Amino acid sequence: MSNHSNSGGLSHEKVETSNFLMIVLILVVLLFGGMVEIVPLFFQKSTTEAVPGLKPYTALQVAGRDVYVREGCYNCHSQMIRPFRAETLRYGPYSVAGEFVYDHPFQWGSKRTGPDLARVGGKYSDEWHRIHLINPRDVVPESNMPAYPWLATAAVDGASLPAHMSGLRKLGAPYSDDEIAKATEDVKGKTELDAVIAYLQGMGIHRK
Repeated sequence: MSNHSNSGGLSHEKVETSNFLMIVLILVVLLFGGMVEIVPLFFQKSTTEAVPGLKPYTALQVAGRDVYVREGCYNCHSQMIRPFRAETLRYGPYSVAGEFVYDHPFQWGSKRTGPDLARVGGKYSDEWHRIHLINPRDVVPESNMPAYPWLATAAVDGASLPAHMSGLRKLGAPYSDDEIAKATEDVKGKTELDAVIAYLQGMGIHRK
């Protein structure tokens, strides 16, 4: 019988006995596989074109989204309705990529300690959200969501918004120079609670 381990090139024995070689080959496979899955998405219109009527976040919504991320809301709430009957009956139409072209990073998530928020926009009044965020149990007695009363007194950091929105424009959000220039003025006198509510009220309203 011939001894394959003595043949030229990479043998199983060489790969399996060399940690460095094994790591390099694994990384090459992962890199190639990732490119095959991800690169084509940049050339599919369904993933790069916004759904009809979708607009980039207003300055107040950008601030609200920052607070949402800062407070870790994504740890308990997803923003992606899967195409299953049980989910569409409960939350509404399933999510599509075109709804999130201005989200950087997107907040899809997979953890649902609380309900999915992809279609929460317009579902409740601003006042309901205000009460709910200050003390969730005032409107949902069985809720285990933490309270965020400090948002009602914390002022929005308007000074950082022009730079933030300029960065979002580089990533594809079609902000005009005027919108960026007046961002700080647009949030003057607003609290972080106002900002979060504005962000929540804009979720999923373009695909009902």
